[in-house]
Amino acid sequence: MPFDESLPPNFARPMPNWQPLVEYRRNGIAENTIHGAVSWVSGRSVLHSFGGNVEVYGRSMVKPVMMKVFAGELANALNSEQKAIAVASHNGDTEHVRVARSILLEGEWGLMQTPHDVPLVQFGRQVRRPRRWYHTCSGEHAAILRGCMLKGWSRVGYVWPHHPFFLAYVDYLRRVLGAEWPMGTVAKDGCGLPTISMTVTDLAKLFANLVIENDDDWIWEAMVAHPDLIGGFNRLDSTILKACGGRVIAKEGADGLLGLAVQHPDYPDGLGVVVKIAHGWNPQATWYVARYILGVLGFEFRNPYKLRRQKAFIVPEAIPPALRGRMAAIMPWDSWDPDIDRWEFDPSEFIPGEAKQG
Repeated sequence: MPFDESLPPNFARPMPNWQPLVEYRRNGIAENTIHGAVSWVSGRSVLHSFGGNVEVYGRSMVKPVMMKVFAGELANALNSEQKAIAVASHNGDTEHVRVARSILLEGEWGLMQTPHDVPLVQFGRQVRRPRRWYHTCSGEHAAILRGCMLKGWSRVGYVWPHHPFFLAYVDYLRRVLGAEWPMGTVAKDGCGLPTISMTVTDLAKLFANLVIENDDDWIWEAMVAHPDLIGGFNRLDSTILKACGGRVIAKEGADGLLGLAVQHPDYPDGLGVVVKIAHGWNPQATWYVARYILGVLGFEFRNPYKLRRQKAFIVPEAIPPALRGRMAAIMPWDSWDPDIDRWEFDPSEFIPGEAKQG
């Protein structure tokens, strides 16, 4: 559907090709449909695209790519935990805050420009006053400040789009995506750093490149070594990292993004898969899609926590045609889940108007 350029600027304009990815059914009838887009890339070649090559912001999903700017400087300056938190979008629990703080001297904490926030996931009835360190991006900000100091760059204004950090990041993108890559719109991310719009396929190319460069720096190794620092308890990216034996790195991003970089013998040029949920962050729906993507590639990880009185069904077109034959062996619900989406009676046995007398 083409954009209607005659619309006033305050009117929403339809995205062209979002497609259904997951359907939630109650006793066989669809109640909710989750739309989005998926792109599969090996090297720079598109293997499969579904839902349209829509333009989106990379948001926090591209932290492993952004940190390439400081890969050399931070190699010996940070320990393994600190390297992991540098590319994390963490829940803000005690361990996350501890590691993020350790990247900087206490006297440098005032340089942090993450917004004040509360933990993304809190346990029980916890009450937390907003703090910068609770923000899901605090580890990245601390690592950027450390990296800027080591490069001799000013740490004032490190969140600005004309700062050397962001300009170096754009240079890296052009090296990976090619000089012909048209730079998208630059906007302020939720944490204050600049984020660039690009297509879902461009993002998948960046994740395929992470496979090719996995031995060039510490990023892959740190994410695999400390999966619970990348997201946290019951987070999709942390669960994938733990389940795939070091052959997959996964990174969530707002709003509704998941990037997968997959080492697989069938894809010697690296495999990058990116999922974008149209309506925004929906880790449960994304989890179902990811389970099928990785399942047809030979990886297994658990289902998300079960739905109440609904069952999830994935749209087969999210998977490349050559791999769809493997989908039948993957179930989006567990065999021990009670079948609670229907009554235990056959309505055809009851005749309207004929109530039985007790």
